[in-house]
Amino acid sequence: MALPRTYESQNCSIARSLEVVGDRWTLLIIRSAFEGVRRFDDFQDVLGVARNVLTDRLGRLADEGIMRRVRYQERPERYEYRLTRKGVELWPAMMTLLLWGDRHYAPEGAPVIVGHRGCPGSLTPRFTCDACGAPLGPTDVEPREGPGA
Repeated sequence: MALPRTYESQNCSIARSLEVVGDRWTLLIIRSAFEGVRRFDDFQDVLGVARNVLTDRLGRLADEGIMRRVRYQERPERYEYRLTRKGVELWPAMMTLLLWGDRHYAPEGAPVIVGHRGCPGSLTPRFTCDACGAPLGPTDVEPREGPGA
């Protein structure tokens, strides 16, 4: 039996957030957007998600103001999907989930290290660089191959 998508009976911000970003494809689309993926076919190639599911999730993310559609071609009409400010605000939650997964579900080590761009350090759970101590945000980091890659 499928779980309901809405949590109307719960006065809880976590439940309300799950209504929007609470399935795996949605989170993986957001992850891919943080990695620079912008176009429908690229999302599909990276994720291996069915076209109808991807269409639904991208539409919902756009409707919720987490991503915006930006036309890059007129004939035929084609769009890129870019994170909005609201979408970028999910970065700390995504990084916390990544670091938690590295600790608990990556026995060979992290597959990807979130590195501090221009510095040998990497992201800590406090969103600082473990080498220089600088505060880090989504534009300050780059993915690096980890030991579990």
